[in-house]
Amino acid sequence: MSIEARPAAGSLPPSQPGQGKRTKTRLRRRIDLLPYALITPLIVFIIVLALVPAGMTLVQSFYKAQPLNPPNSFVGLGNFFRLFADDTVVSSMVNTGWYVLIGVVLSTVLGIFMAVTLQKPFRGRSILIAVLILPWALPGVVEGIVWSGIWDSNTGLLNSVLTSLHLIDTYQVFLGQNQFVTILLIEIVQVWQMTPLSTLLILAALQNIPGELYEAAALDGATGWEAFLRVTLPLARPGIAVAMVQAVIATLNVFDQPFVLNGAAATGASVTQQIYFVSFQNLDFGQGYALSLLVTIVTVAISLVIVRLVYRTVEF
Repeated sequence: MSIEARPAAGSLPPSQPGQGKRTKTRLRRRIDLLPYALITPLIVFIIVLALVPAGMTLVQSFYKAQPLNPPNSFVGLGNFFRLFADDTVVSSMVNTGWYVLIGVVLSTVLGIFMAVTLQKPFRGRSILIAVLILPWALPGVVEGIVWSGIWDSNTGLLNSVLTSLHLIDTYQVFLGQNQFVTILLIEIVQVWQMTPLSTLLILAALQNIPGELYEAAALDGATGWEAFLRVTLPLARPGIAVAMVQAVIATLNVFDQPFVLNGAAATGASVTQQIYFVSFQNLDFGQGYALSLLVTIVTVAISLVIVRLVYRTVEF
């Protein structure tokens, strides 16, 4: 006669093999959903405000979209052909090329110089960095208005200084006369805005360079210039690359400074100004979409080239 063991009253039945593991797995899955739930609003925000407009721009750039001349119709590459046949648009592309070249070179060189100056702690360094950020914090329209007091042909500071130094006899018109001079003076205003950000990006890269490397270079007999070329520049390339990319994006999309300082004059008009004029003055949204798409493609292409040529992974 066999006696079977039965659980005592009020006791829980024995757990099945693997039941505890399944419970832990379900709990872990519930916990793993939390990060996705947290980033969902950001993903929705990016899709609604970035990807959807980008998709609409891509599609509509191949359509004739003129509210005063309906209906919309598919024209293929017709919008792009009409853009390149427009002398005003082509001139703005040339102007923007100069904006990019001057802006990227000046902001990067000045950013490196200022970052190296601020690399080592000194008295008043934090105050100087705070002052440095101010031009970057100002809107482009405000900067254009401020600098118009310098470039103005009637009461401008530049004319006043040059006249006082007897370098010129009469006040000169600097903006709107010569194309290169106009672009250079306008781009100086934008460089004044972009350089603080370039400086901070490069300075962040310099702060990661160990001081022992400079000590080793000094022991090897390297001068300050040689240490800059062989230690500072190579190890700061990630920050320099990021600074150059942000400068490319800013200069390719420059609008406020040319519009405030030079209006709609062709001597300094940028591509983004032409996007505005074509879309909202000519009410030709198809061409506006096409020109916006071209700017986006060029921005991505130049940024990839800079990252490819300049950026390097640095490990200490």
